[in-house]
Amino acid sequence: MDIFVARQPILTEHKKLFAYELLYRGTDEGRLASGEKATASLLSATFLSEGVDVISGSKPCFINFTKDLLLRGTPSTFPSSKIVVEVLEDIPPTPEILKACQLLRGEGYTIALDDFVYDPTLEPLIALADIIKIDFHISSEYEIRRTLHRLAHYPAKFLAEKVETYEEFDLASKLGFKYFQGYFFSRPEIFRIHELESAKTSLIALLAEVTKKSTTVERLERIIAKDVALSYKLLKYINSSYFYRVNTIESVRHAIIFLGEKEIKRFILLVIISEIATDKPGELIKLAIIRARFCELLAESCDYQKMSAEIFLLGLLSLLDAMLDLDMETVIGQLPLGNVLKNALRSQTGPMAPFLSAAIAFEQHDRNACITALDELGVDKNLVQQMYYDSLAFAEALSGF
Repeated sequence: MDIFVARQPILTEHKKLFAYELLYRGTDEGRLASGEKATASLLSATFLSEGVDVISGSKPCFINFTKDLLLRGTPSTFPSSKIVVEVLEDIPPTPEILKACQLLRGEGYTIALDDFVYDPTLEPLIALADIIKIDFHISSEYEIRRTLHRLAHYPAKFLAEKVETYEEFDLASKLGFKYFQGYFFSRPEIFRIHELESAKTSLIALLAEVTKKSTTVERLERIIAKDVALSYKLLKYINSSYFYRVNTIESVRHAIIFLGEKEIKRFILLVIISEIATDKPGELIKLAIIRARFCELLAESCDYQKMSAEIFLLGLLSLLDAMLDLDMETVIGQLPLGNVLKNALRSQTGPMAPFLSAAIAFEQHDRNACITALDELGVDKNLVQQMYYDSLAFAEALSGF
């Protein structure tokens, strides 16, 4: 039996990746669990089966711990550098719980209070907390300000949860929050209007060239050869751990021969996307790459094998509106894409749409929507978690591009 484990990024005030929260989302057999069993399954799958670095890329993981798990000292079974111990909101600050948290603090663990709502009885626990998480969807601005005022004399840092827009991110920043969790980074900053920089305009032109079906290997080779940085990145890419090569590839020509037309086009696309989003959170680029690989793997496991390259492109371009701060209709109007791909990007309709729907549902922990999309595609649900792990490994191998 396989389980679904998803992750959500936690960013700093500078939009840099700080950590991930890992979330249990049921099994391939449709079974759900809650509390202790869910956390135990998540820890087993993450640390014992797959390896936490594959999932987190060496970043710490926020993990929910129940009262019983805390009292049994379960968090201390795992490295303090790898996990942040989240104390759930329904755990009372009994002397036993306080002692358990004190022991964990003494062993170097970071303590976070989840879904925090102020109550005077929580003050002994607040004093032990390193991070306090406040949900922006269940608390008003007035309530948040009041809570921050009450906690001003404590050393804990504040994490804003469910931040979905840049307006909410801006408000949380001004209120003094240091960490941010939510999908604000994957949506356009629509509150400001500006013209695209000339460099980005050139990148869009290059993106249009690469997505043409008529592009030849020779033309792609010329694109790479005249750009020293692109040549360097190609050699770094081909020699990354993802390809598990025995012998090092030392020339652009050798790399092109080894990869072939499909992979060379994909490499250039990845570099272009990375360059377009240089002023955005790095997690946005990584999310686009994960989506692309995840969509491609889904395609390869059903009746769309021959369209896997286009479906990879679907995932990769699905966040281009957020990268450019433009609506998707404007973005795709500048690219030579087929109508099926355009419809999937603009409105998630048509035969390609379920691939993107499955990827987004998996990211956003919407298990039912993900299962619906997988059933529509005819993808074996037993394979999906491994596809996700593969997508994470692919993105991590490309980090820094």
